[in-house]
Amino acid sequence: MANGKQSSAKRLKMADRAQQQMNIHFPGMAPPWLWHRKTNDGYTTIPRSLPIAMQAIDMQSKGQPAGHTLFCLWARSPDHPVITIENPSTFAAEAGFLGERAVDTWRRRMKKLRELNFIQTKPGASGDFHYVLLMNPNAALEWMKSCALIQDGLYSRFIDRLIEVGAFGEIEAVREFWEAQRAAQAAATAAAATATAPATANT
Repeated sequence: MANGKQSSAKRLKMADRAQQQMNIHFPGMAPPWLWHRKTNDGYTTIPRSLPIAMQAIDMQSKGQPAGHTLFCLWARSPDHPVITIENPSTFAAEAGFLGERAVDTWRRRMKKLRELNFIQTKPGASGDFHYVLLMNPNAALEWMKSCALIQDGLYSRFIDRLIEVGAFGEIEAVREFWEAQRAAQAAATAAAATATAPATANT
């Protein structure tokens, strides 16, 4: 709880500082030119590490970069990780894909995002990507690191950014979760081996 209060205080301090800088460097800016989620409609919440995630995705999908496709999913999310895609052509157009093969191109990018663990999907009326679950991009980037799918320099920037925004605990949590999974799997394997081992004959 203390960490949450510290993070809130840090955000407030950053906002206050930004307001002071705005008063100095951009005085008298007309309100219609400014956007703020507390006063403007049409907003969602996104992870601050998303730009790094997009870069890592693009590096793994050269020739068919899928980072912007992920951003468009987050921009469409209802401040909840589940998105229902009833019209894939709309999502394809927002991701920048036009023409007769736009939806096919978008689907290829979606498959890449799923392959890299940035989304999970379930089929529905509109096809294979009718229901989309947005995964924590911080966990996905850590998974990419465990599979040697992200460059060391970019991963270092990612870790620095998490520390900067107070989110490094997420990486520790996902590492602990994976370790618990491995331990549970090892225990299950050992139990299964014991259960199927032939009984030693009495002599």
